[in-house]
Amino acid sequence: MGMMQEFRDFAVKGNVIDLAVGVIIGGAFGKIVGSVVDDLIMPLVGMLVGNLDFSNLFILLGDPPPGVALTLAELKKAGVPVFAYGTFLTVALTFLILPLAIFLLVRQITRLKRNAPAPAPAAAPPTPEDVLLLREIRDSLKQKG
Repeated sequence: MGMMQEFRDFAVKGNVIDLAVGVIIGGAFGKIVGSVVDDLIMPLVGMLVGNLDFSNLFILLGDPPPGVALTLAELKKAGVPVFAYGTFLTVALTFLILPLAIFLLVRQITRLKRNAPAPAPAAAPPTPEDVLLLREIRDSLKQKG
């Protein structure tokens, strides 16, 4: 029973919950960056280098069966070995952009935190009555001496 209690205490700590939230947000963020690369950046790069579709850049490593279209998806479906370097280029570009996007996001959050107004200092608690009484006694003794 002690181990279960220890695990429960560990699982509900703030750091573990923050990590879980971070992983979930990171997964969604990775999908967004993947879409940016696949749907926005790679088509523009392909257009700049002559209407090249990176998703269909591959080298055949075997003979395709008759009647199979020479597209990456169809060749893979038919089990033909292919060297899909276009897919690799897209994934590599995603890998390069993802850390850059995370860096820019963290940098902006840090900047916003730095510029946030500092919380107002808390008002000093009232002086306890015994301290006030001791001060009166001290002041009274100074006046007599």
